[in-house]
Amino acid sequence: MLAQTMRAQAPTALVSRATAGRRMVRPLAFKDSSPAVSTDVSKRTVPTKLEEGQLPMNTFSPKATLKARIKSVEKLTGPKATGETYHIIIETEGKIPYWEGQSFGVIPPGTKINSKGKEVPHGTRLYSIASSRYGDYFDGATATLCVRRAVYVDPETGAEDPAKKGVCSNFLCDAAPGTEINMTGPTGKVLLLPSDPNATLICVATGTGIAPFRSFWRRLFMEDTGRPAFGGLFWLFMGAANADATLYDAELQALAAAHPEHFRLSYALSREQKNKRGGKLYIQDKVEEYADEVFSLLDGGAHMYFCGLKGMMPGIQEMLSRVAGEKGLTYEHWVEGLRARGQWHVEVY
Repeated sequence: MLAQTMRAQAPTALVSRATAGRRMVRPLAFKDSSPAVSTDVSKRTVPTKLEEGQLPMNTFSPKATLKARIKSVEKLTGPKATGETYHIIIETEGKIPYWEGQSFGVIPPGTKINSKGKEVPHGTRLYSIASSRYGDYFDGATATLCVRRAVYVDPETGAEDPAKKGVCSNFLCDAAPGTEINMTGPTGKVLLLPSDPNATLICVATGTGIAPFRSFWRRLFMEDTGRPAFGGLFWLFMGAANADATLYDAELQALAAAHPEHFRLSYALSREQKNKRGGKLYIQDKVEEYADEVFSLLDGGAHMYFCGLKGMMPGIQEMLSRVAGEKGLTYEHWVEGLRARGQWHVEVY
């Protein structure tokens, strides 16, 4: 029974569709292979001193930032994606320790005019960390962000307005290796991993909301931390517009193949797949396909995580409320029970 619920959900047809036509842009910093598209999911030795100590919080602040440097910037999305998303590795020299599920702040250079007409520095932008505490090179000296370039398209002309583009996201996505950045944090307690090495983790992401979950799967499957090996289930529901908009697919497919009993992957590609009603397949539709199993796992103590744009939650909540009603449950009471037991984790932006 357990093996049946843990079997990887990555049909061959989906694997080919999710990788077909993908054009990865690799910076010169990567001579042999890119951490962002690696299919090597073997366990690595890591400096386990980082397992010691308490949860780090706000080691650096806007008034006392860490000055770090960009190591590399790599485009993750293909030409048919609905936007551009980048994998950005930052050289921290281990000076800003963090745990999986936390976020960093970045203060872009330059100034703005505030509501009082005064010129002031730009404020802090928060980004979920997309690497484990050991970083993409497993040495504790780097950290990774997954950043979507924010642009504004004029609805009348259909052209991008550079005056309204996202200041920090464009600074990061356009940064050259060696660029200095001001960092704050780390911050965040909502998306932390449970201590139980046999836990069931149901992770629901859209777009760059995949970032904290990448930190999870790398810690659980790709690092020898000296702790008990992960014996539970990691189930990722990932929503994107199309195959070119999926992120870290090569790594995900490699994990699904290497750990079929413990890793499960379910895509919702809204512009390529249909739901049971014939409409676009959104993330809530994909979760609904497995609603009975999801509810059963939650009844058994599973943790459910959500990360992405806040617009994802109304559809998910409506679906879960409807399914709960069909099962004779009151949605609000059901969710409150999960929260009280520490099983419900939501971080949207």
